[in-house]
Amino acid sequence: MKTKTTQDARPRRKSAAPKASPAVDAGAPAKPGTERSDVEPSAGVGARLRYVRELHGLSQRELARRAGLNHGTIGCIEKETISPSVGSLRKILDSLPMTLSEFFSLDPDVETQIFFQRDELLEVGAGGISLLQVGHNLKGRPLQVLLERYAPGAETAAQPYSHQGDEGGVVIQGQVEVTVGGVAKVLGPGDGYLFSSRLPHRFRNVGDAEAVVVSANTPPL
Repeated sequence: MKTKTTQDARPRRKSAAPKASPAVDAGAPAKPGTERSDVEPSAGVGARLRYVRELHGLSQRELARRAGLNHGTIGCIEKETISPSVGSLRKILDSLPMTLSEFFSLDPDVETQIFFQRDELLEVGAGGISLLQVGHNLKGRPLQVLLERYAPGAETAAQPYSHQGDEGGVVIQGQVEVTVGGVAKVLGPGDGYLFSSRLPHRFRNVGDAEAVVVSANTPPL
């Protein structure tokens, strides 16, 4: 004997899934009749923006001022309580300046590394000169630190060259001839140098053994 049921046998209609919120134009309220972009930047924008802002030594208030945004907007984006539209994000990055491609190529988890083992240094040298760089992606950083090793007779260039910036260093081992602005001097262990990179310069190992130098350049080469 079948039990009679009082339930309605008709299938229930499923409730519609909530629509995803569009990206927020964090700069200002939308004008009537103006559609906002529904293209939303990828996840992790908040952490990336905080990293870039701190890299440039800016407060949230100062970055907002430069980008022409409301005071609390940067903080909300970094906390990811709001998601900026591509247009708003580009407006923020233009005030640094930085492109969207550069912004999304950053990896804050990697870029905030503080300590580096020897095998984590990046080789950027060639031609008998080893240049081990501390840190990999120096985009946006004002400083480059190098551990330089020169084979006997190795030189940075056949003729002195110049570029923007400043550089300095200390010879750790060997004999290095440093030529700056037409003046040459041989430096040994413990000797140092500091000069404007706009002056034509060249480094050459004039000894019979490997020469080692620890140097710093600003901005990075």
